[in-house]
This record gives sequence, structure tokens and C-alpha cells, in this order.
Amino acid sequence: MVALHWLPVASRGLGLAMAEGLAEAGSTVVVNGRSPETLETAASVLRNRGLNAEIAAFDVTDSRGTQAAIDSIVARHGRLDILIANAGLHHRAALADWTPEAWDQILATNLKACFFLAQHAAASMRQQGFGRILFTSSITAFLGRSTIHAYVASKSGLAGLTRSLAAELGEHGITCNAICPGYFETELTAPLLRDEAFVARVNSRIPLRRWGKPRDLAGVAVFLASDAAPYITGQQIVVDGGYTTSL
Repeated sequence: MVALHWLPVASRGLGLAMAEGLAEAGSTVVVNGRSPETLETAASVLRNRGLNAEIAAFDVTDSRGTQAAIDSIVARHGRLDILIANAGLHHRAALADWTPEAWDQILATNLKACFFLAQHAAASMRQQGFGRILFTSSITAFLGRSTIHAYVASKSGLAGLTRSLAAELGEHGITCNAICPGYFETELTAPLLRDEAFVARVNSRIPLRRWGKPRDLAGVAVFLASDAAPYITGQQIVVDGGYTTSL
């Protein structure tokens, strides 16, 4: 697969693992985040392996910055083939303790930013008659959990956005799908991983009896972005070790 892949928030964790997988498959990856220094470190890891990696530092909640970044990538490479909207925030609070500011911040990053990333990317993809849009969602798009209300709402919103974009963009050769991870070992889940009782409880519900590792997500991203999945669109692909399949 020879393609340009632009990946928001790929300086660590799941995003970096997906970027690495796509680079290994032949893509030129452009990793995004807000810190140029952090991004350069991540891109250097890929380049040191002989992979093609660049950086684009900007805030995904800044629509004008997003547009300028995509325009720059297209101008430099001539096309944009793959977008993975992976940016995400998490906030935990009891229902009575949620504030409008906290709610708006989560929805702005996890849902609104994904919509406008897709809007800007699709403009270029339409012109070339080809594109792959992937959202990093969550199993919370299917399952609720107390205290993370905005996160659950944002991931459920991504499920609907995946379907509506697939319906509109399909005629232009663009597919849109969501990847829904379960429990993965990342910086975001580090506090949970320190709770041995919680880890044991989760593992008891996962048929594979372990949390996912970032590389476990790379394969599905490469598959959905490649020519092996041209007729798959509007779908939510769960990667959770079987967590949501059993009682």
C-alpha cells in the first residue's frame, strides 16, 4: 500500500502504533499532536527503522489550523489518502459534579474535532476519487459506564457520524469506519493498570484474559485503510479481546 496517511495525536499509544503499522505497509505517515518536540521524537523512532514519517503540529480543535495543515500536506505530497482521527480526552466525575466547561471540552475534542477533520480531509479525497477515513472510537459506543458521561456520549456520537459520512461520501470512493478498542495498555489507562483488583476483574471478562497492547490495533487500521477493504464502510470494528461478546 503506497499512500499518504495523516494521523492526529499519534505521538504515543494507540495512535503511534497505528502510524507504525501503516508506515510498515508502505504509507508515508504524517503524525500530529500539539508538541513539535514530542512529535519529532515519535517520528524519529519510525525514521530510524527506515520508515517514511513526517510531523504536523497543531491543535485538532482549531478548525482553521486543521484546514491549514491539510492544505499543506496536500500541497507537499499531491494527495491525502488516509485520515485517522484519533484525538481523544477523558474526564471522570459523578453526574452532579460535571460542569458545562468539562462537557464541552470532551465533546470538542472527541467528536467535533473528528467531524471537521473529516470535512477538511474529504475535500481533497473527493477530488482524487479515493479516501479512507477512520475514527478511533471505543466499546463505550455500545456499553455505558458511570462517571464518564461525556466520553460515552462522544463515542456514541462517532458511531452515528461514521454512518452518516459513509452514506454521503461513498459515491466519491471514500469509505468511513470506526475502530472501537476495549481495554488497552496506554498512558491514558495507566491509573487503572495500577489497580490490581480492577485489572483482574477486567481480565476475568476478557476471553483472551489480557488487556490489549497498542500493536494489537495496528492490523485492523492497516486492513481498513488498504485495498483489502474497499467494500467495507459505515462499520464499527470492535477490537477488545472478546470483552463485549460474553456475559
